[in-house]
Amino acid sequence: MVNSKLIFRIIGSLLNIEAAFMLLCLILSVYYQENDMVPLGITVGITVVSSLCFRVLGRGASSSLSRRDAYLLVTLVWIAFAAFGSLPFLLGGYITHVADAFFEAMSGLTTTGATTIDHVEGMPHGVLLWRSLTQWIGGLGIVFFTIAILPSFVGGSVKIFAAEITGPIQSKLQPRLTTSAKVLWGVYLTLTAGCALCFFIFGMDAFDAINYAMTITATGGFATHDASTGYFNNPAIDYTAIVFMFLSGISFVMLYSAMFKGKIKHLFRNAEFRFYTLLAIVSTVIIVAFLLHFNHYSVSDAIRVSLFQVVSFLTTTGMFNEDAAQWHHITWVVLSLCMFFGGCAGSTAGGFKCARAVIAFKILRNEIVHRLHPKAMLPVKVNDTTVNSSGQITLMAFLLAYFLLSFIAYFIMILVGVDSTNSFTIALSCASNVGPTLGLEIGPTMSWSVLPMGVKWILSALMLMGRLEIFTVLVIFTPAFWKSY
Repeated sequence: MVNSKLIFRIIGSLLNIEAAFMLLCLILSVYYQENDMVPLGITVGITVVSSLCFRVLGRGASSSLSRRDAYLLVTLVWIAFAAFGSLPFLLGGYITHVADAFFEAMSGLTTTGATTIDHVEGMPHGVLLWRSLTQWIGGLGIVFFTIAILPSFVGGSVKIFAAEITGPIQSKLQPRLTTSAKVLWGVYLTLTAGCALCFFIFGMDAFDAINYAMTITATGGFATHDASTGYFNNPAIDYTAIVFMFLSGISFVMLYSAMFKGKIKHLFRNAEFRFYTLLAIVSTVIIVAFLLHFNHYSVSDAIRVSLFQVVSFLTTTGMFNEDAAQWHHITWVVLSLCMFFGGCAGSTAGGFKCARAVIAFKILRNEIVHRLHPKAMLPVKVNDTTVNSSGQITLMAFLLAYFLLSFIAYFIMILVGVDSTNSFTIALSCASNVGPTLGLEIGPTMSWSVLPMGVKWILSALMLMGRLEIFTVLVIFTPAFWKSY
């Protein structure tokens, strides 16, 4: 049976963490004396009281957390954080519909970056900071964050890590998971601080620098200006964003080894990193050629905007400095491929993951060789790890589930009147946690407010499944999950 008391107790404890982050936003609101003080204050109060209620419901819980409990816990925690995270938008009247507010919060936490707000520049500082914080918290994972700073809050850490971490190959830096979590969050903090400092040096004010740094290192894409980084019209800011988006799309385990242990050669020998880098380079070269030929950009501008958009889509960040909807349609295909593959496993980026792509291509290569040499024994190896047949089946099952869920969302949007191009890229965007879409009705620079309310609920669920690697959520809806053994 599900240990519901323990789940209630842990959710109650974690809601205190969310309330603490909201309190930071409230303090900023008080500093600026803006009209979001009341909604933020009420939200903090509601969240704290709800936390106490959950902890009362969890009183006397046993500390035994099964794998089944871990899957349910992680899913419910993300839903609870999105539900309470939507309150500042609703109570302040910045978003008027529950579906829109929940979508905004879920988009933030899953680092998707799609928004239902048409004009973010009209919002107060406290709420803008909250939007950025949702992405920064969700970047490495809500529960994973708690394991790092307050390991006693969460029992069964290893099972929760397996339910929340991204990618087919999970690596730990240290024997103890809590130590590994602290190391990875140390890398995350270093990237965020470095990005914010560079933005500040190149002309952003402190508030913008911190917000953009948080959403870029989380590969989320929320911005404090409607034009995203294009608002600044500054090549130095663009190239800074490119560098930190690219770094944030690399496995944090690899980054730690390269940055703090000096194992830079190991990074370049890594098959996943090489695929990730090659995909970025080839995609950029193709788009540069099209921009030079069809859009008559200068060489320097074509390279800058192409590299920015490719890295933004590949790392599923969703920042923009140009409207890619105005480019040649072939560039949309290239960006859609980047959107699908995504970043490296163990990074803050979403998508199918480059590690899975490497494995899939090796399986394909082996299958072709088997046609010529049926008795050949051809293991699938990624770096020094052999992917067994069970792992290969899991990968193919993930790919099937990914496309099936995307197709269902695509089909529903077609039924309610969304155009085909937007329907396809919106479904892909949510499943991959990218944010922007490609099309003319809802382009990469536009909000998603025009979508029907029912579609927004479906897309919120798709974003959650995309962030939690699909099966963590999907398994809850199987009859076997609820059977007693």
